[in-house]
Amino acid sequence: MDYRKTVELKIPNEAGYEKIAMKLAASVAEGMGFAPERVEDLKTAVSEACLNAMQHGNQDDVTARLFVILTIEASSLAIDVKDEGRGGRPPETIESPDMEKKLAGLQKPRGLGLFVIQHLVDEAMFVAPDVGEGNQFRMVIRLEPHKEQSC
Repeated sequence: MDYRKTVELKIPNEAGYEKIAMKLAASVAEGMGFAPERVEDLKTAVSEACLNAMQHGNQDDVTARLFVILTIEASSLAIDVKDEGRGGRPPETIESPDMEKKLAGLQKPRGLGLFVIQHLVDEAMFVAPDVGEGNQFRMVIRLEPHKEQSC
């Protein structure tokens, strides 16, 4: 039998509201049985994805809205962050930063968000919007079976 539930959240496009999405995702992940360190990874990823969508996708426009969709399945949790696309199209690829250039001041210190998110979750990518226009960024974490710890 397929097990699938969806939770949808609409938040204002203002810094601070990403914490609501982060807490919701953490609560769902905890309820699913994710390990505490995976929940912390997810919280960081969701917060960063929301802030990126607010700034880049919605161009810091406080009249815009942000949509966060959690899709709960038996062994995974997908979180989609959808903006209104006022900032244009998302990047085609998520590039690895050149840390030496960043540290030397040859590149902007910012621009690490998508790269960090990729390393915190099992899957991270832009997808075609489910509804309407805008940008939709999907993150997926998979529930790992509990491992026996040896003493």
